Amino acid sequence: MAEDYCWLMRRDLAEVVPVFDWPSGIQLIEYCPELGEAVHRLMELGYRDGGGRVPALKRWQQRFETDPEYDPALCFVALDAEGVVGVCQCWTSAYIKNLVVHPRARGQGLGRALLMQAFTVFQQRREGFVDLKVLEDNLRARRLYESIGMCEVHREPVPV
Repeated sequence: MAEDYCWLMRRDLAEVVPVFDWPSGIQLIEYCPELGEAVHRLMELGYRDGGGRVPALKRWQQRFETDPEYDPALCFVALDAEGVVGVCQCWTSAYIKNLVVHPRARGQGLGRALLMQAFTVFQQRREGFVDLKVLEDNLRARRLYESIGMCEVHREPVPV
């Protein structure tokens, strides 16, 4: 069986975060438990496209909301007229745990805007850099991260 790999990628926050625009019709709010089911559905959809996995709703929500690095102000949720279309879930350690954009909202700059929002907030918190991990074969995500100044730090096997 072939081993899967991921890349740890990093954005230096000493660099200027460019001004960004939110796509038309998007409202940004922070996560609250009432959004758990909708956020979880979006993550399941995103993982189907980008690889990886998400636990069942109750387990995911319990783990997420009780994690020592959880801060609802670091979980950015994008809404359109139909509901949740984007999530950027970050930890207090300046780590982006998840970034997911609904297929109906892709190609509009929403993923880029969510990442820029995270970079801006972590700059305000005086963090030096932001990290994330991305599956090696998720080329669309890797291109996005590279286009906003993230660099590959190191390659590692995906934990089983």
